[in-house]
Amino acid sequence: MPPEPAIVVQNLGYAYPQGRMALQEVSFTLQEGESVGLVGPNGAGKTSLFLCLAGVLPRKTGQIRVANLDPADPVQRRQLPAHIGVVFQDSDDQLFNATVFDDVAFGPLNLGLPADEVRQRVVEALERVALRGFEERVPFHLSGGEKRRVALAGILAMRPHILLLDEPSTHLDPRGRRELIQLIQSLAVTRLIAAHDLELILETCQRCLLLDGGRLLADGPVHTVLADAALMEKHGLEVPYSLR
Repeated sequence: MPPEPAIVVQNLGYAYPQGRMALQEVSFTLQEGESVGLVGPNGAGKTSLFLCLAGVLPRKTGQIRVANLDPADPVQRRQLPAHIGVVFQDSDDQLFNATVFDDVAFGPLNLGLPADEVRQRVVEALERVALRGFEERVPFHLSGGEKRRVALAGILAMRPHILLLDEPSTHLDPRGRRELIQLIQSLAVTRLIAAHDLELILETCQRCLLLDGGRLLADGPVHTVLADAALMEKHGLEVPYSLR
């Protein structure tokens, strides 16, 4: 039998508390190991989609399966952190411990792993994001780019096989951005990457979803979607320079 898809979304709807719909009839499937870009203007619903997939926001309509788990089911939702990791747009939302080590170790500790395994995972994760030696640094004293890498290390230490990245290149200088792209390309996991940095999407994804007004309006090969000048202009985006 073929493997189960990593993510299945069918007719997903989510409404803000005041009643306005943030997501409407969104449907797509991600296969294991796919790297897919998620693009759209501000307010399109990208972050709301991520939060629904992670079980943080309750869907109003439709179905979601993430690693064959239903985020709406309380028992299954508690299993999600072992399978899916989310790096939020604002790294300060994910950093809350006194040291970098403690922040990166938080997730593995909550999986109930032994101390030696946690330490090994922290070392490996910090190595991957080029922050070895930062273990005793205070997260809130770091630069924006360094905070971003600590947040990513905290997720990598969990070893999820599905990764959601929300604007991952924010606050990164050119060298940090290049290192991030190389890291994303090296990850043998399913990746859904929301970004306004369309060149990053081109370099890291084979497929692209376009979301606007809470609706999924395009789903196809990344070069095809992002090279469509009429589509890009209609939804407040621009064709990446490398495709012009």
